[in-house]
Amino acid sequence: MSAVALRPFVPADAKRCAQIFRASIEELAAEDYDADQREAWASRADDEQAFGARLAGALTLLAVIDGEIAGFASLKGAEEIDMLFVDPEFARQGVGRTLVDALTRLAEARGAKRLTTEASDVAKPLFDRLGFTAQKRNLVRKGDQWLANTTMTKTLGAEPAPPTRH
Repeated sequence: MSAVALRPFVPADAKRCAQIFRASIEELAAEDYDADQREAWASRADDEQAFGARLAGALTLLAVIDGEIAGFASLKGAEEIDMLFVDPEFARQGVGRTLVDALTRLAEARGAKRLTTEASDVAKPLFDRLGFTAQKRNLVRKGDQWLANTTMTKTLGAEPAPPTRH
């Protein structure tokens, strides 16, 4: 497996990010959301200019493997992971973890005391593994469909436990 490199989003990346967004929803969310729900959700990237503007309006990082954009995530303000999407071809290769870890460090550097996300049912297990705690279940409207997600939070800036001696 190749290493995951990170770089900032630039407007020229909007088309590729929209492709990843759609593919991720269609393929990775198929077990959690029905076809109508996935279509309503994925349609948010139909206007690539608006989609790119949303990514540009946040601190958006791209994960790159062997020169190819494998995923992206955005930090809205200092305390909210707004989007996290991985190309299905690169799923379960550490892309999501790398992106969330980087945004967590950036949020801490911005002085955030807590990080929040609205995790899809697909992403919730990753956020669980990364120390986020479920706060509440939500139903959100996308077009004419209702989708469930979970508000999750992670406390930042806690002192790490001292290393144990063996």
